[in-house]
Amino acid sequence: MIALCVMAGQAAADGNKNMSDDFIPLAENFWVSPQIAAADLESAKARGVTLVINNRPDGEEPGQPRGAEIEAAAKTLGLSYVAIPVGPMGVSPEHLDAFDKAVAANKGGVLAYCRSGTRSTILRALSEARKGRSADDIIREAAEAGYNIAGQRRAMEAFGR
Repeated sequence: MIALCVMAGQAAADGNKNMSDDFIPLAENFWVSPQIAAADLESAKARGVTLVINNRPDGEEPGQPRGAEIEAAAKTLGLSYVAIPVGPMGVSPEHLDAFDKAVAANKGGVLAYCRSGTRSTILRALSEARKGRSADDIIREAAEAGYNIAGQRRAMEAFGR
């Protein structure tokens, strides 16, 4: 497992706020977000999202929507949904394999979410590194979106080999 060094510039989601306002573009057709609610999925679909990736374990925080609730709402709207919960032990090769498989099978936009968007950003960063992108490019892309993942450089370089 690769331990997460969470150094995000993003604050935790406010439970009363519409998270669709916080969909943060990392790349064309790829957004990350703090925790979403089922009601946010219509906005996601309107942006071209066809796949929702949940990187947050259920029960991480009181009052957090359960993955099954988000999944049911996604399927009602015709969106694909996959749960790849990344807990405190960090990202594993199995997480990356599941992420890569889900993204490769998708034919549209992707919205990945967790508590703040950081785990989703890191998971995508490691996936991109595994595809051969440079750590500098990935770190810059994340920084432009408001996430400081420079602490993940060594992990990106390790996965990039």
